[in-house]
Amino acid sequence: MESENTHRGAGAPEADWDALAAGFDDEPDHGLRDPEVRAAWADRLRAWLPGDPADLLDLGCGTGSLSLLAAEQGHRVTAVDRSPAMVERARAKLAGHTAEILRGDAAAPPVGERRFDAVLVRHVLWALPDPAGALRHWTDLLRPTGRIVLVEGVWGTLTPVGIPARRLTALLEPLTRRVRVERLSGHRALWGKEVDDERYAVVATV
Repeated sequence: MESENTHRGAGAPEADWDALAAGFDDEPDHGLRDPEVRAAWADRLRAWLPGDPADLLDLGCGTGSLSLLAAEQGHRVTAVDRSPAMVERARAKLAGHTAEILRGDAAAPPVGERRFDAVLVRHVLWALPDPAGALRHWTDLLRPTGRIVLVEGVWGTLTPVGIPARRLTALLEPLTRRVRVERLSGHRALWGKEVDDERYAVVATV
């Protein structure tokens, strides 16, 4: 079982993400340094994101590992993180790709009137003070028939943190036309180790 504080957002708004940025990619599913883990996430993104090159908004992007995979698959990426140190690392990682890395709040990204074909958010929603409000805003940022991809879970045993899939799908149902849940707990390649807690992805179409 992983410690709760290994996750992006990790249950505490007071977390010093600038200080944690240097070691953030040490987690297998953060840095994607293992070729098997990297390939597993690349395969998932191909299944979750539009097949053709699309405008993608990656919120709470951290050091930009998923943004990089999406850019390598031809998507035009806008990524947002509130930590300057994370943004610096993401910009270095995405250098030379069709990507813009912005510093800002994932719940209210600084993208103005721009609209996107897909919004991608991993391990961020559960830590926000108003998940329902964030989801409403994110779906408003989508073009017609756009999709939102959320990777979430519930971590820990003594003091579990996270958002169960049933709660997340209930929040999305009034906002979207179709919601699909994909269970991820049993897929070792995604995490670089065996996990026994609740991990899942939700793909919803507006």
